[in-house]
Amino acid sequence: MNVEYEIRIQNNYNNIGIKSNKLIYLYNMLIIRKIHADILNHFHKGKAILIEGPRQVGKSTLIISILEGKEFIHLDGDDINDRLILERINTRELRKLIGSKKIVFIDEIQRIQNIGLTIKIIVDQLKDIQVIASGSSAYELNSITQESLTGRKWEYKLLPISWGEYENYVGYRDSLSLLDHRVVHGMYPEVITSTNQEIDRLYFLKNSFLYKDILAFEGVKKPDKLELLVRALAYQIGSEVNYNELSNSIGIDYKSVEKYIDLLEKSYVVFRLPSFKMNLRNELKKSRKIYFYDNGIRNAIIGDFSVLSSRQDRGALWENFLVSERIKKIEYDMTFARSYFWRTTQKQEIDYVEHSVMNELSAYEFKYNPKSKAKITKVFENAYNVKPKVITKDNFREFLMDE
Repeated sequence: MNVEYEIRIQNNYNNIGIKSNKLIYLYNMLIIRKIHADILNHFHKGKAILIEGPRQVGKSTLIISILEGKEFIHLDGDDINDRLILERINTRELRKLIGSKKIVFIDEIQRIQNIGLTIKIIVDQLKDIQVIASGSSAYELNSITQESLTGRKWEYKLLPISWGEYENYVGYRDSLSLLDHRVVHGMYPEVITSTNQEIDRLYFLKNSFLYKDILAFEGVKKPDKLELLVRALAYQIGSEVNYNELSNSIGIDYKSVEKYIDLLEKSYVVFRLPSFKMNLRNELKKSRKIYFYDNGIRNAIIGDFSVLSSRQDRGALWENFLVSERIKKIEYDMTFARSYFWRTTQKQEIDYVEHSVMNELSAYEFKYNPKSKAKITKVFENAYNVKPKVITKDNFREFLMDE
């Protein structure tokens, strides 16, 4: 990092009173996030701005970069004193707390009781004040803000670094040379910037938000079973997931499997891809695949960071990488497209199907090796008049970037 830039950012933190434990790896400031400009454009438009996503993806860092040069008050839900203040505050006290500042930045809002009502007061009563807040759990944020902030918020989701952001950070040539490495080690900012400590950082991340944050929920009564479930899902990426089979192999009931997977999804560990069904009688109706938001976290769970070229799960990792990156693209571009896989009872299948808001279908098959011949069924093409496209190392950028 440029020394002058680092000193300037450090002084900015000091001037606004950001606590030392929130200096989230200053070098991440150089990774420009795609939603930066869009968030800034929504400032002082009469609504709160909420940014949610997994821990350690750079939410606080992004907000600080947006607020650089501006005066604001920072309150942190991880700080017990700030938490107590915000849980017991009224309009008059809020005015006194905020003072002459025009921006309020609240971190980790899922830790603060009644924060939705507090933000509502600011939006409704202190109309010249802009609230920008971050949170790490959709599970908790939905219950905190859904009712009180209806119509009063802009919502953004921040995920691990996207391929476009990464390419912009390291350059076109270096990004391509590091593709295999990134498919194995993932796209968390802290991992990307910790060249010699990537595996250590991934184990820290895994243990932090998987085995601490998630297990803190009251609904997780069997943490050992949750760990077995996560490992089972890690070995099934790219394959259909059967809840009954998981229930039998792990030793918990079907409803617990469903509840734990829902919790994992709302904690941004995994996401589900449903089966696409519309025209054909023999299309699978209720199947689902489960992918990890980040390959590095997945590999930390199974304890395998061997090079991609030597791995038996190379195809599954490539598929998980492409699908998770496409999900980021949809989220950041705000296209609102819906993602699926497609399969029939005769096991004819398409890896990825996308349905746009304009009712247009796109279909894709994933092959890591450009020389591998993809066996693409004609059934889907005939039924929907869509020819699936094969995505390999040679053309993956056009699948993940706007070009």
